[in-house]
Amino acid sequence: MAADAAMVRYHDDEWGIQVRDPVELFERLALESFQAGLSWSTILRKRAAFRAAFEGFDPVVVSRYDATDVARLMSDAGIVRNRAKIEATIGNARASLDLAAATTGGFAGYLDGFVPPPPPRQPPDATPADLPAFSPAAKALSIDLRTRGFRFVGPTIVYAFLQSVGWVDDHLPGCFRYQAD
Repeated sequence: MAADAAMVRYHDDEWGIQVRDPVELFERLALESFQAGLSWSTILRKRAAFRAAFEGFDPVVVSRYDATDVARLMSDAGIVRNRAKIEATIGNARASLDLAAATTGGFAGYLDGFVPPPPPRQPPDATPADLPAFSPAAKALSIDLRTRGFRFVGPTIVYAFLQSVGWVDDHLPGCFRYQAD
């Protein structure tokens, strides 16, 4: 089976590479939340439409969305039209701004508190079967995010987010991005 070019590009250029920019962190969290119950390739194919619909995922902009924006997003065939996920993304924008304002280092600094750098890596004999669905740190982060008003941030979504933005490095031996400790 041929590899999906978009998935390969995502893996090679983004996945597992640390991101500290608050807008990019918010985008990745939002996309991981939208991915719940769907394939990542579906979200990746819709990424440009998501970026347009959510105005670049700037949390300051998204935090100001109202019922008119929810209706606009619900009618946008280019994105996943799930009201709960749309409303969670808007609420998560507000919560992320509150969190960033209250935390030294913003959202990235907050993540560092749960998974201090450098990111943990897989051992030299790791296989895909060794990759967990979530980690204790992802579970603790999920619980804390929920207490701060975030939604669609269960441990599996949070772990996928941490992988995506480079707080976890689950590249495996044989991958050009793999680095043993």
